[in-house]
Amino acid sequence: MIKNQRTIKNEVTLSGVGLHTGNDVNMTFKPAPVNHGYAFVRVDLEGSPVIEANANFVISTQRGTNLEKRGVQINTSEHVLAAVYALEIDNIIIEINAPEPPIMDGSSKFFIEALEEAGIEEQDAEREEYIVKEIITYKDEATGSEIILMPADEYQVTTIVDFATKVLGTQNASLTSLSEFKEEIAAARTFSFLHEIEMLLDNDLIKGGDLNNAIVYVDKEISPETAEKLKKVFNRNEISVNANGILNNLTLRWTNEAARHKLLDVIGDLALVGTRIRGKIIANKPGHMVNTAFAKKLAKIIKTEKRNKVPHFDLSLPPLMDIYKIMEVLPHRPPFLLIDRILELSDKHVVGMKNVTMNEDFFVGHFPGAPVMPGVLQVEAMAQCGGVLVLSTVPDPENYLTYFMKMDKVKFKQKVLPGDTLIFSCELITPIRRGICHMQAYAYANNKLVAEAQLMAQIAKK
Repeated sequence: MIKNQRTIKNEVTLSGVGLHTGNDVNMTFKPAPVNHGYAFVRVDLEGSPVIEANANFVISTQRGTNLEKRGVQINTSEHVLAAVYALEIDNIIIEINAPEPPIMDGSSKFFIEALEEAGIEEQDAEREEYIVKEIITYKDEATGSEIILMPADEYQVTTIVDFATKVLGTQNASLTSLSEFKEEIAAARTFSFLHEIEMLLDNDLIKGGDLNNAIVYVDKEISPETAEKLKKVFNRNEISVNANGILNNLTLRWTNEAARHKLLDVIGDLALVGTRIRGKIIANKPGHMVNTAFAKKLAKIIKTEKRNKVPHFDLSLPPLMDIYKIMEVLPHRPPFLLIDRILELSDKHVVGMKNVTMNEDFFVGHFPGAPVMPGVLQVEAMAQCGGVLVLSTVPDPENYLTYFMKMDKVKFKQKVLPGDTLIFSCELITPIRRGICHMQAYAYANNKLVAEAQLMAQIAKK
């Protein structure tokens, strides 16, 4: 079922502190027009530069997913993007007066609440969705982290976390529908190990942290020196370790909160793909590095498939025009009649078909022992489809001939071999005037784009 795009109804603002800077941050969600996507706007900088939520803008994944465009950065973007994506918002502007969103409680909970307060409305444009048809994988051999994307009826995620530490062990979490995100995932807080906290403290990189926005798993003994630093940064009189191996004054919301937060991160990082996904993600030992690497790979696959998108037609249905009706319109005859059927025809487009067999005359010399359909004949076949389109505009097509005027941007992508079924799709670039047809034409075989061209032809009376 095709859905329409969505944005928010009203502006809404949140305030908090940045996890690593400790600075006050104001962030405002604003409605955006159709096909806008997600974009951050740095209102604290001259000209209010825009950084789109795009996987290709990821510059580092240390301590979060960090984006940069023309020297302007947005850090730790994943919690905000997870909330926006999970609420099935397609277009939004995120204005921010700092290089990182407010950490809030280390989860997506407050972003979900703010967006729901703003309200969500449907827009007058169809949503683009990538429907997964085959398994796509990415694996980091160094760490063993792996992401698998497979076909499913809706967006689903499963995360498996194994840090090879006794305190955390192996955990997993699953989301079978985005509708579960608010109650089951949004409130899962970010977490870290004590040795990582020590490194951040030594580098003065956790100024906005406290025990309400970071779960700290104690994987080593706390030295007196480290204890004093933790008391200071977390503003606590005493620091101790709970029975479950985490620092005190914080109660886990779920026993597998770490795995749930990793699932949250996966959703936020894969929002950088820029297209909604219908499929199931299985993430084994996910992290921002492998998440964003997979996002880049998937975005590239989607871009390629979009560029080479193959239309699907039911060839078992009766054709709109069979070979006899085609010969009533076109003057071409064997062996130079290169289309067998017309499947669709309107005033703006035409779809035709040709079965390529070993009996074609051109295979005798092109090439002996290695038959390949000449590219020029593929272009001619596309032009003949266009001829059907333009001749269908006159009442007596049998009295006209079609002549080539120009061909441009011709590309051949794949070989066409005996046994292939060619599908030709031609669409007008400009309306037909004075018998001149200017069209964009594509040829497909074996679910792949094999040729494309821009063609111009004119009909003239015999």
